[in-house]
Amino acid sequence: MHMTRNTTFYSILLLLALLAPWAGVYPIFLMTIFCYAIFACAFNLMLGYSGMLSFGHAAYFGVSSYITAWLLTSYAWSTPSAILVGALSSTLLGLLIGLIAIRRSGIYFAMITLALSQLVYFVCLEAPFTGGENGIQGVPRGDLFGLISLGDDLSMYYFVLIVFILVYLFIQRIVNSPFGQVLKAIRENEPRASSLGYFADHQKLLVFILSSTLAGLAGSLKTLVLGFATLSDVLQSTSGEVILMTMLGGAGTFFGPVLGSAIVVALQNLLSDRVGSWVTVIIGAIFVICVMAFRRGIVGEWLAFMDRKRHD
Repeated sequence: MHMTRNTTFYSILLLLALLAPWAGVYPIFLMTIFCYAIFACAFNLMLGYSGMLSFGHAAYFGVSSYITAWLLTSYAWSTPSAILVGALSSTLLGLLIGLIAIRRSGIYFAMITLALSQLVYFVCLEAPFTGGENGIQGVPRGDLFGLISLGDDLSMYYFVLIVFILVYLFIQRIVNSPFGQVLKAIRENEPRASSLGYFADHQKLLVFILSSTLAGLAGSLKTLVLGFATLSDVLQSTSGEVILMTMLGGAGTFFGPVLGSAIVVALQNLLSDRVGSWVTVIIGAIFVICVMAFRRGIVGEWLAFMDRKRHD
């Protein structure tokens, strides 16, 4: 019964996503939501299922964004190759930072990721290929293997939608695998998981790298969608936004980060023209209210309510 309900829910969402551009919804807006949803799902893989809070996830998002933009504008690489290399650059960065950060836990882990992400920000600011404060503008979308042009918003939309669906299914597969169960055990009680023979640091490093790679993929797609890579992609505020998206929707749930991303991106688009920089204050206030009223996040509270209802 529960599985049937989930299948119906996802089928309706898929149908709405397929028809949304034809119903007059702006494709760029929808693609932005999907990109940040991938980013939030990647972050949730580490926070929600491993209990590791990173304050510097924008580093992977931004580095991949810059690398993809640089390869497309300066060297005219093919779009799939630029995306792949961008994501792999985040994999390498995740490996380097992960090897340092996973030696600590809790607030110390969070502070290490924050400090190293700030280092990445200054590298992006000073590196000659990043364009400094101007960033890299006019990034071409190119095509897919010479068959499908991504210059058209509709083609680009369905490409991003397919990538989002594949990432979402991939994360579900990871979480429901034996590896995912080990991650949950480490989240709940790391010393006990270690006593059972699991190498906690190895598992944590692996999920750190996976999360970094998927965050980089989101950054590459964002660059293609919007046509630029700027310092805002590696700012600490972007790391804060992905935490907000995940916690607002519900950390440790599959759909929570997606819903949180949609809410935050929608609020930013609706309010930025009306209230300017105050949009950050308003979103922050909404976050505080939701954390106080819905400690598990919107989706987390809904799932808890349904669970109580089934047992009553």
